[in-house]
Amino acid sequence: MTSFLLKLIFRLLASLPLRWLHGLGALLGRITFAMSKQYAARTKENLRQAHLATDEKHYAALLDQTVAEAGKSIVELPWVWGRPLEQVCAAVQSCQGWEHVEAARAHGKGIIFLTPHWGCFEITSLYIGQRLALTNLYSSPKQHWLEAVMLSGRERGLARLATADISGVRLLFKALKRGEAIGLLPDQVPSQGEGEWVDFFARPAYTMTLSGRLAQSSGATVLLVYAERLSHGAGYKLRFDPLPLDFSRSVPQQINAALERVIAISPAQYLWSYNRYKVPSGVQPPDTVKVQPC
Repeated sequence: MTSFLLKLIFRLLASLPLRWLHGLGALLGRITFAMSKQYAARTKENLRQAHLATDEKHYAALLDQTVAEAGKSIVELPWVWGRPLEQVCAAVQSCQGWEHVEAARAHGKGIIFLTPHWGCFEITSLYIGQRLALTNLYSSPKQHWLEAVMLSGRERGLARLATADISGVRLLFKALKRGEAIGLLPDQVPSQGEGEWVDFFARPAYTMTLSGRLAQSSGATVLLVYAERLSHGAGYKLRFDPLPLDFSRSVPQQINAALERVIAISPAQYLWSYNRYKVPSGVQPPDTVKVQPC
């Protein structure tokens, strides 16, 4: 019964205008922040240690914006996953850098799209998947009812999903071998043995090495893709940036530095509540290893 009600609420939210959902999301984000001490503490800590605010007044305003944007990112999900694909992609008001995608396709060795937890990261793969074959790595949600909704919302057009395990990684390798595109969230904390400690906003973060291994072994072009959420539910601004990698240096270090530059565009749109600095099970904590600075 609970899953039925949640699915019903999901469908009802999807029927609302995006402007309404963003307004509702901002409100719910602030309510959640006020009611959850753990959520509030992590958001405040991660945002403060990034040193993106110039003073306390700026920090307070940035924190309030961050909480509102986090709420929007949740409440807009039913709209992004539930509306027709053409309508969702039409919400992208501008697209900068698509010429880099075309150049990568002409190169013929595949494309690795890296999308941080910034802005509306869900819409990036749908926009790309409407135009070319794309395989995205994903982790199953804890709520079983949500996985079916997620799959139906994400696997549209030419976009497909691969589970975040060895079988899913094989699918990524095969897609690149065919000259297709793959998508990864580079700031998602990997499991033991799949990352290295690298500074992220001057604090050690266990960072995935998979994207670098895939790029080096395949010769694929690496592109950053991110969708800025416009104010008042006006839609999104999509951007593609080349990310040339030097394999003689730490690739996770280079990726984290690039993500910092993206986040600086609009710091409030980064998901600061995400436990980016956790120590995965079986991994040595960063105070026992030498950390590569960005």
